[in-house]
Amino acid sequence: MTFKDKLKAIVKKNNSLVCVGLDSQLDKIPAHIRKLKNPIFDFNKAIIDATYNLVCTYKPNAAFYEAEGLHGIEQLKMTCDYLHEKYPTIPIIFDAKRADIGNTNKGYARFAFDYLGADAITLQPYFGIETLKSFLDRTDKSTFILVRTSNPGAGELQDLIVEGKPLYQVVAEHVAQKWNYNGNCFTVVGAPYPHELDIVRHIIGDGFPILIPGIGIQGGNVEITVKAGVDKDGQNAIINSSRGIIFASSGEDFAQRAREEAEKLRTEINKYRTK
Repeated sequence: MTFKDKLKAIVKKNNSLVCVGLDSQLDKIPAHIRKLKNPIFDFNKAIIDATYNLVCTYKPNAAFYEAEGLHGIEQLKMTCDYLHEKYPTIPIIFDAKRADIGNTNKGYARFAFDYLGADAITLQPYFGIETLKSFLDRTDKSTFILVRTSNPGAGELQDLIVEGKPLYQVVAEHVAQKWNYNGNCFTVVGAPYPHELDIVRHIIGDGFPILIPGIGIQGGNVEITVKAGVDKDGQNAIINSSRGIIFASSGEDFAQRAREEAEKLRTEINKYRTK
């Protein structure tokens, strides 16, 4: 089953566009969990078990696992394996933002897709389609290309005018018109930029997933984001919250509080999905 197929099915089953970002920074994990042998995995497991019927995807961010060296990578693998075994209908987006020459990208693709078993990966577009083919030719997997990122300084390069339009729009056009030849190349647009999100939705059209980080702590407004990001059917906006859900509490109630925040976000999103 492709990423799009899995996404469509789980969105319908859970009535949710919520993506929970597993940005499981070790020093922010509750103290009683940090004492365990595999604290990041045990934290993730509790979050997943508390929210699995409220989400459409999980998105582990590579940085928080790589920062812990071998043990961090092992716990990333354990997390992905747990999702495959316990909740196989929920797709995994590996947030790695990779970009390199083609031969190196083959290694990145093997790690993400074959070792971790991720359904999709985030990528940078700067190297062009020649190097992206290592990912795009995996028809069973998907890619999310950074188009307009959620950070405050995103416009430094992404708003540069190229042939009369901002660079981020050019990248979106490349995704929609050239790179999506296998129907598995999508976009990332940050919630703090709803105007740009609306433009990208019009460029790529309906039936095309957009990964939207930046809700909550990064300043993205739910109503404006949903209205700009969903397609005509109220679908295909993957709205990510990381810290706002997984670190809602630092106490022993952390998993229950994460569930409450995920459910609150799902309810808020669903209020605005009909265009």
